[in-house]
Amino acid sequence: MRRHQPANKPSPYFRTMRVTLGFAVVALVVAGGPVKADIIIDLGRGPVVVHVPPSYDPTIPTPLVLLLHGYGGSGAWQEAYMQFTPQSDEFGFLYAFPDGTQDVYGNRFWNATNACCNFYGSDVDDSGYLRDLIEAVKVEANVDDRRVHLIGHSNGGFMSYRMACDHADTIASIASLAGATFLDPNDCSPAEPVHVLQIHGTADTVVRYEGGCFGDECYPGAVETVERWATYDGCLPVGEPGEPLDLDAGIPGAETQVTRYVSECDPGGSGELWTIVGGSHIPDLSDDFSPLVIEYLYAHPKPGPLGDLNGDGCVDQADLGILLADWQCTGGECPGDCDGDGDTDHADLGILLANWGFGT
Repeated sequence: MRRHQPANKPSPYFRTMRVTLGFAVVALVVAGGPVKADIIIDLGRGPVVVHVPPSYDPTIPTPLVLLLHGYGGSGAWQEAYMQFTPQSDEFGFLYAFPDGTQDVYGNRFWNATNACCNFYGSDVDDSGYLRDLIEAVKVEANVDDRRVHLIGHSNGGFMSYRMACDHADTIASIASLAGATFLDPNDCSPAEPVHVLQIHGTADTVVRYEGGCFGDECYPGAVETVERWATYDGCLPVGEPGEPLDLDAGIPGAETQVTRYVSECDPGGSGELWTIVGGSHIPDLSDDFSPLVIEYLYAHPKPGPLGDLNGDGCVDQADLGILLADWQCTGGECPGDCDGDGDTDHADLGILLANWGFGT
């Protein structure tokens, strides 16, 4: 099996991109607040709209979320189904739902893994295209480098895993609904840890929960996918149960089982599996689905510098205040513990001072 190597050079899409800013138009609503226009980016494959939330402040690093559609779908259809735009406005992240290219039968797809879904031998480089799209957004907006996230459904889920394999230095966390990673572990060599969330229905007959094949090319099941990534991330491949969730409105009660792989993980990595018991390939998503996915992504950024105790990416007076308030805490669960020994003491103060000013 051919090993998929991450591209190191900017692709032609980025070299030939045309970027059109929407920031030139700023209107005032009746309440008197500014309405920020969306950004339009074209890398040669048609315009991509980047939604800018009302709370966006160009002086503050802002998370970026990309939503990737399934085979035969489109970004607009995927957004209509999952409805993350209201979450963008509520949580305050930049948001885009780009389109893949069309195959010989007009079906939009992402060239993700060997199993899904480049069925007709296209040489399109979607990994490079999406990387360049992220970089283009960073040129035009103040993107938080620690909070670039992907959400994908089906083929888009496969593509999210491909991006985590190829661009682990860029992607903080992914959420895949009914996707899977590469079957061969050697086809993925992430440069650093990435948090992964797999969401999958046990009654999915398209991308099977237990794994399967499209023709001669096969993909791992949901449990194997998450445990594989837990291993990539340095975690013990032993799951711990979490509180059940209600993700499928068509199934009574809290039907979704939560399993977390968080023991001994390298910084910036973990695995999580949300199993929708009885769920199909296109679940009847509950009102809780989208906010819960965003809450997961927000809780799983790239790690900040040592001494960043409040997670804002800076080491400053706020962190010093946390450390001093926690001074001489022992026995673990100490907010001021910088070195991971379970205590807050002079060693932690030294680490904080050594990193003073980082990110400010």
